[in-house]
Amino acid sequence: MTSRSAAVLATGTAHTAKLFVTALVFTGAYVGFSAYDTANSAPTQTLSLASQTAEVATPVATPVTAATSAPGSIAVSVLRSGGCRSDLTASSVAVNADPSSTLLYGWRLMRWSPTSKKWHAHLAEHAGFSGSKRTVAWETRVVDNPGWYRIDLTVKGGTTVKSDRFQVTC
Repeated sequence: MTSRSAAVLATGTAHTAKLFVTALVFTGAYVGFSAYDTANSAPTQTLSLASQTAEVATPVATPVTAATSAPGSIAVSVLRSGGCRSDLTASSVAVNADPSSTLLYGWRLMRWSPTSKKWHAHLAEHAGFSGSKRTVAWETRVVDNPGWYRIDLTVKGGTTVKSDRFQVTC
């Protein structure tokens, strides 16, 4: 009986180790993929708030606007804001070059790191559709994490569209 228990324990440990290594490899690949185009979109101390899209504050001082969007742009709106929580929605128009196939796309909420001077993926979601053109939308939430953010939309085989940056404050 002891040898069976030891064999089951060893097998479970080996599977756990394999899953852990796989997770580390995937995370490393994702972080490497997401570290792109950081310098051009970095917030600077010389920019005034008037030059920003909006400030998401509690209460919302200047609402994020642009309820409609077009291909090549992202509209960001505040759904709800209170305490140190902001519920946001982003939308854009995605155009499928081959309407007979599925167009895959991904949303990412990017957060600016003043320490590393880079944008980092904070949240992500992937989806797809078939057809020629569709307005795509994503709802996301920022809780207890004030800072500068932007939302990126990446379409498979296309380019990445970036929203203007906005600030969440508590």
